[in-house]
Amino acid sequence: MINAKLLQLVINASNDGIVVAEQEGDDNILIYANPAFERLTGYGVEDILYQDCRFLQAGDRAQVGLAAIREALRNRQPCRQVLRNYRKDGSFFWNELSITPAFNEADQLTYFIGIQKDVSAHMDALERVRELEAEVARLKEALAAKG
Repeated sequence: MINAKLLQLVINASNDGIVVAEQEGDDNILIYANPAFERLTGYGVEDILYQDCRFLQAGDRAQVGLAAIREALRNRQPCRQVLRNYRKDGSFFWNELSITPAFNEADQLTYFIGIQKDVSAHMDALERVRELEAEVARLKEALAAKG
C-alpha cells in the first residue's frame, strides 16, 4: 500500500491540476488544490479554498460541457469534458476536466476529485485543422469552377 508521504509527493509532482471538493448544499467546495492547479490557474490555495470551482468559468456559463458535468455530479458519476476556463489574470485556457466521485466504506459520497489538464495547444491545433480543411474545400471549388 502506498503511504501518505509518497502519495503527497506524487500529487505535488503532477503536471496537471488536482483538486478535492466536498459537497456543501448545491456547491462542491474546494478543500485542496495541488501546486500545478495554482500554476495553471494563477489562483493560490488561499484564493480558492471553500469556493465552488465555478469561478474558473468566470461569466462563460453557457458552455455545452457544463450541462454534462452537472448531470454527472447529480448522478454521482465520473465525467470528462473540455471547458473554457479563465485564469486569475483573465486569460483563458482550454481545460480538459476529469471529475471522479469518491465514496466511503458505507458507499456514501464523500468527495469529488478533479483533474485539470491544459489542452489549449491541442484545441488550437484542431482549430487550425478546421481552417485548413475549409481552405482546401474552397480551393477545390475554385479549381472545379475553372474546370
